[in-house]
Amino acid sequence: MATGASDCDSTQQAVEFIAKIRERVATVVVGQDEVVERTLISLFTGGHLLLQGVPGLAKTLLVSVISKTIDLDFARIQFTIDLLPSDILGSEILDQKTSEFKILKGPIFTNLLLADEINRAAPKVQGALLEAMQERKITIGNENFPLPAPFLVIATQNPIEQSGTFELPEAQLDRFMLCHRLTYPTPDEEKEILRRNSALGIRRQDKGAVARTEFDILDDQPVGTAEDLITCMHAVQDVHVSDVFMDHVVELVNRTRIHPALEVGCSPRAGIALLKSSRARALINGRHYVVPEDMYSLAEDVILHRIRLNYEALADGLTGQSVLHSIMSEMGLTTSTI
Repeated sequence: MATGASDCDSTQQAVEFIAKIRERVATVVVGQDEVVERTLISLFTGGHLLLQGVPGLAKTLLVSVISKTIDLDFARIQFTIDLLPSDILGSEILDQKTSEFKILKGPIFTNLLLADEINRAAPKVQGALLEAMQERKITIGNENFPLPAPFLVIATQNPIEQSGTFELPEAQLDRFMLCHRLTYPTPDEEKEILRRNSALGIRRQDKGAVARTEFDILDDQPVGTAEDLITCMHAVQDVHVSDVFMDHVVELVNRTRIHPALEVGCSPRAGIALLKSSRARALINGRHYVVPEDMYSLAEDVILHRIRLNYEALADGLTGQSVLHSIMSEMGLTTSTI
């Protein structure tokens, strides 16, 4: 009985902490509730997040405000074609005074790493992230260095502009637990964005002044600490998963491997990601158990970046989204059953 009461207290603390995060984010970012949810899911499960969307949808702003809200170390790297692996990981440098090599750690040694426009970097640089994303450690010279805990990569990608970009390799895509596609705000949300922006005013700087931006109103006072984040991570582990739900996850993943329209199906990592993210979503929604709605809501973010259509399917005008929804419909996972 005591253990059950402790679990309930942990879940209640987590729900209250999540509400505080959402309230703080809402003071800066208008709308984008799904993106906030996906970011929290990634934080609570330790999975990496890929955000796809055109520029100007507040991706960087959102990550910045969440890092300040939870008191996490934050670093942003602008990926460009001339970026080197050492610009991310760090390097050995020669100390002229002692004639000895010293390790200069790169920006990857942080809690929350924003990889902006990740597909603009060369494959050699993208590959440098693989070890860090999977094993939470990096190698510089002959030494291994563990990364801080928590460590989370949130990468952004512009799906429209292809000039000067490199397609992410399958191995790296598979290491992103979620790939969320951002959409434009609704007219009401956009009106609120304009209203808030017009009220920002200016700030004095040196002998002149500059127009204030949303980054200027970020509150540096966090609503919680790393301990609160750990409480949420523990609470996710207490979310109940039934055998029936697990069977559905296994069936969904396996159907992608045998579907006639798909050349590449999902790896076991997809099933793990769907299970973990469903538990975190249940917690965020105040439940201590997963429901089919969790799987249906997260399926696109977990699966679409892991599957590839074959030539015949592309010629017939099929999309990954249509194939996935067809699979879920065959399984009885539709909005009418949720």
